[in-house]
Amino acid sequence: MNEAMIKEALEGEFPGATIDVLLDGSHCQVTVISDVFEGMRPVARQQRVYSPLGEFISTGALHAVNIITKTP
Repeated sequence: MNEAMIKEALEGEFPGATIDVLLDGSHCQVTVISDVFEGMRPVARQQRVYSPLGEFISTGALHAVNIITKTP
């Protein structure tokens, strides 16, 4: 597992978004800046980002994910 794999999974969900990934072992910080988040509540934003990462989390490749979401 590497940062590029996580970023690729997120790009499929958020085309055109600015995505930054910092990976430290099984802990990850993800920042996604997308107009998709406009009008969404914070929990809904996090769920939207968390969804494409489900495979990594279920296999244990990712243990902790810190999610930051913003609109442009």
